[in-house]
Amino acid sequence: MTDGASAALAPAMDAAAALFDEMIAQGIRHVVLSPGSRSQALALVAADAERRGLIDLHVRIDERVAGFTALGIGRESRMPAAVVCTSGTAVANLAPAVLEAHHAGVPLVLLTADRPPELRGVGANQTTRQPGMFTPNVRYEADAATPPEGCESVRQLARDAVRAALGDDLHPAGPVHLNLPFREPLAGALPSWGASPADAPDEPVEEDPDQSGALYQGGGGIGDADQSVAMTTPPHALPRGIRTLVIAGADAGARAEALAWEGGWPLIAEIVSGARFGRYLVHGYRSLLRDPELAEPIERVLVVGHPTLTREVSALLSRDDVEIVALRGGGETVNLNGATLAVSAMAVEAAGEASDDALAADRAWLGMWMRASRAAAVDLSPPAPDGEALASSDPARRLGAISSEMAVLRASVDRTGLVDAVWRATWPHDRLVFGSSRLVRVADDVLGGKKVAVHANRGLAGIDGTIATALGVAVASQSDGSPGVTRVLLGDLALLHDVGALLQPVGETAPRIQIVVGNDGGGTIFDGLEVAQLATVAERDRVLYTPHQVRIEQLAVAYGWDYQRITTRAALDQALTSPVGGPQLIEVPLER
Repeated sequence: MTDGASAALAPAMDAAAALFDEMIAQGIRHVVLSPGSRSQALALVAADAERRGLIDLHVRIDERVAGFTALGIGRESRMPAAVVCTSGTAVANLAPAVLEAHHAGVPLVLLTADRPPELRGVGANQTTRQPGMFTPNVRYEADAATPPEGCESVRQLARDAVRAALGDDLHPAGPVHLNLPFREPLAGALPSWGASPADAPDEPVEEDPDQSGALYQGGGGIGDADQSVAMTTPPHALPRGIRTLVIAGADAGARAEALAWEGGWPLIAEIVSGARFGRYLVHGYRSLLRDPELAEPIERVLVVGHPTLTREVSALLSRDDVEIVALRGGGETVNLNGATLAVSAMAVEAAGEASDDALAADRAWLGMWMRASRAAAVDLSPPAPDGEALASSDPARRLGAISSEMAVLRASVDRTGLVDAVWRATWPHDRLVFGSSRLVRVADDVLGGKKVAVHANRGLAGIDGTIATALGVAVASQSDGSPGVTRVLLGDLALLHDVGALLQPVGETAPRIQIVVGNDGGGTIFDGLEVAQLATVAERDRVLYTPHQVRIEQLAVAYGWDYQRITTRAALDQALTSPVGGPQLIEVPLER
């Protein structure tokens, strides 16, 4: 920090302090920062806020990693994290996280430092046109006045930014962009400042899946906790007696299961929905949606979240003979048939108001789907030990039983076994993050019901930022001392695409996180696409599979992560259920 006259004349510091003061008063508790010259004032005020216990500060040298870390914090907490960066290409590196936040409806606040207006467009160093860089994908944006034009306008920008990021019943949560030009001096003495916790917004309200006559609201809620918003439009009424399916896509959360329960309707829940549980959950839904006896009679579909994983669901949502009602959420409401009704809230007709015929029709419809679901369920439980044979006095019979048990223990891990092991090891106090890899589709096909908190970047279903997002989820879920482990299930290419996120800064508390990598040496997800029937193996290797020979163990060691290479199911179960004290990377080799 400078001293003398320059330390006393630092309008940038006054503006940064006013900005953070107001953002903290509005409930911001996490700041993700990438160092830079033009953003010095923001960085120094953030460091002071951390020292005083006002925020949790997370420093990342890579702006793309910083953006996705902030995205993960917003996903888990439903409050935006502020991400700070310097000018120039640093700002552009936030674009992938901004796009995902827009499409997934995740609150996020960008604070991008900039050169003053007189240096734009004249060839000044590290200067580009930052205002408007994210216009199509932000809920709110502003190019702030350059200090020292007073601090009250900066405070108003902070209030507007947080309000827009959180959204309301008509406007989904999402990213906002405050561009902050600063003139030199860029740093100086810290002004006197302090946030007022009394002005912070209310805590999120827990949904009650058993309440009668509940409103099922949109707005991009993730998991069980949503920001409470005032309704300005009446809820869409859902009469009974109509053959109805509830479709839960990414980020649907418990409200989708509650909707199915109250209506008495079958629930199709993607593995990334956080809604794969409950009595009305449909197993093996892909094959059932291909069955004309089940699919053709469908009259109405209720969509919660963003379905992305299967062509069968996409085909259903594209039908013009089905009434489709979708809760608003994210940047774009699902409307594949061009006639989907987007609503901010749904309300199921009370059972006491429905006719006996309507209630009977719902029960018959539900029963048909539940019978088909039981037949389609996949049983992944290992065979029970033959206790009688193990205790037999017949040596041959006993040895045979022992050999069978040893074979189970030594069995290699395939994709089904991998997703099953991770799913079984994860409980409600944990967090599970799926990467956009082949494994998420395997999990969607075979895993049963379980109420766990699930995250996945399915807004655009990109491969990038998975590890950084998971680290953000981990720090947000563990910041108040809560128990649990964040597990990340992804493929080798998704790991390599975000390998920079493995770099954890010295001095920050390491989260409890397990990255589980299914390594098949390249992008075998293309095996299930049309190109597999059209291109030669050599062509696919060259331009699609991206084969590699990366030594993942050496990456883990270089970045300071505990590492295990596991080939058997027994060892995998042990690794996933052993105490986790910090970052772990588990590599599971898979056949191509």
